[in-house]
Amino acid sequence: EVQLVESGGGLVQPGGSLRLSCAASGFAFSRYSMNWLRQAPGKELEWVSNISHDGSSANYADFVEGRFTNFRDNAENTLYLQLNSLKTEDTAMYYCQRPGPNSRRGQGTQVTVSS
Repeated sequence: EVQLVESGGGLVQPGGSLRLSCAASGFAFSRYSMNWLRQAPGKELEWVSNISHDGSSANYADFVEGRFTNFRDNAENTLYLQLNSLKTEDTAMYYCQRPGPNSRRGQGTQVTVSS
């Protein structure tokens, strides 16, 4: 069974940092590119970042503006998203996703940026 379990969210002040993790199991993690998505209250789900299967390349949404880093440890079947210089508008539920025809998404981890 494919499982994706996010963790690492929390409450942080503007300008702060968090590191999100996504533990993957039940599939060959190293063979898949992976996405991070987020959904803010009252808004649609939006794409944040994608990373290649081997971690050699990553792409980001324009709103990231160099503040986030998507990386992975294939030996540990874990995906990460380092969030720096957080803004109040980054408040959202963050999800990792295995894309494709049999897409899977975790339950999410809440990030709240507030003073």
